[in-house]
Formats: sequence, structure tokens, C-alpha cells
Amino acid sequence: MARGRGSGRRGSKTEENEERWLLTYADMITLLLALFMVLFSIASINTTKFKEFKEALHDAFSAPIVGGGAAIKQTGSSASSSTIPETSPTVSIMPFSEEPTTESLKSLPEAAKTNAQIEQSSLERLEREVKAYIAEHRLSQYATVALEPRGLVITLLTDKLLFASGSAALSPNSFPLLEEIALLLQLEAKEPVAVEGNTDSVPIDTAQYPSNWELSTARASVIVRFLVAHGVAPSRLAAIGYAEQRPVASNATEAGRAKNRRVEIVLERLYQEPIEG
Repeated sequence: MARGRGSGRRGSKTEENEERWLLTYADMITLLLALFMVLFSIASINTTKFKEFKEALHDAFSAPIVGGGAAIKQTGSSASSSTIPETSPTVSIMPFSEEPTTESLKSLPEAAKTNAQIEQSSLERLEREVKAYIAEHRLSQYATVALEPRGLVITLLTDKLLFASGSAALSPNSFPLLEEIALLLQLEAKEPVAVEGNTDSVPIDTAQYPSNWELSTARASVIVRFLVAHGVAPSRLAAIGYAEQRPVASNATEAGRAKNRRVEIVLERLYQEPIEG
């Protein structure tokens, strides 16, 4: 009887060990189910969000961030179709190619011509405004303005307007005119401005000005300082003294020497008309 009871206990333990594999199997099935669910969720694409993402990328890479952006969008990576729109005021960015195409070489002068024409119109408008001010204040005998190949030139005679003879002290009579010029120069804030001092051929030899070089340069510098004090950017300005080296009239007469004693304020061009060839 004791042997039988012992044999029964061993049989129950064997039966219990044989059923444990069900737990491992159930765990494996659960893990596989979780894996398939994860894979299914990754494989499923939210078409709405994907479409929004695609449109956002399209807008970001096709927006006209710089001048000529439309040209970049149209031409893509094609180097043979890099034509710059004639109406664009700036030079468009050209697609990279190892050698420039014939079409791109032809389009560059057109862009330069457009810039030159825009600048020409701006200088002509400024010329009209200066002329109107000179006429309104009856300063035509002391001041003139002309549009030249180098730029817009405002010529101011020194006598009875800017300086006394042999002096570089600015006369208060010139303040209103110089203030108006400073205001107009601020409207055209790109072009550099050269202030050029000129004298007649009569020698000067003083402790302050040993020659006409020092006198002409000092007069140009005084006007530069005045323009800076009235809002013109210093980085645009240059003071130049030519002494008697650039006469516009004969120094043999008093009338000619009076014309040579002058200061020229030159708004220099940034763009030149392309040379036809």
C-alpha cells in the first residue's frame, strides 16, 4: 500500500510537468500577435497626413525666396533652358553647368541693361527734383545739375554760396541747399557719392593751406561732414581734391576762374549701358 501511494504521487508530478509547455506556447503566441500588430501599424500610411507633408515640401522648395525663383522652378536641372525673364530687374540664379550655354550668355546683357535702365530713370527723377529746387530758390547762377555718363553731377560754385576766398569754412547761405541735396541723396541710398573740390590756378600759400591741393580737399571734406550730419551714410561718401587740375573754363579771366572755383557732388552710376558689339 505504501508503494502504491508513492507511485501515485510520482505520476501526478509527471502530468503537471507535461502541461507547462502551454504557458510558453501562450507567451510566444502573444508576442507574435504584438509583433504583427506593430508591423501592421507601421505599414499603414495616413494618406491625409502624407498629402499634407507632400504639399508642405512642394511649397517650401518652390516658393520665390529670391529674385529669379520662378526661373529656378521652371528650368529645374536643365542647363539648356536657363533663360532669364526680360522683365526681371535682377539677374536670376542660373542652373549650374560646366560650360555656359549660348542662351544664358545672350540673356545676361539684357539683365544688365534692365538694371541700367532702372538706375537711369531714378537719376533722371532726381535730376528733375534738384533742378526744380534750384529754379524755385533762384540759385541757377550758383548751382547746376546734369546727368553725365559717370552719374548725376551737382555743381556748386564756391563764391557767394559755399566758401569765402581762400577759406574752407562753410557759409550758412549754403545750408538750405545742402540740406535739400542730403535729403535727396537719402532717397537714392545705393549709389556712391563723390564730393570733388576744385580751385582756380591762382596759387595759395598759407599756414593752413600750403597749396590748392589742401584747400580743395578741405572744402570737399567739409561738405562730406555736412552730408553725414544730415543723414547720408558715411560709407557712401568720398572727399576728393583736384586743386586746379580740372578746369571747366579759362583761368585767364576772372569769370573763368569763378567757374573753376567749384565743388561737384557726383552720384556715381552702379550700372553702365552694355556696349553693343
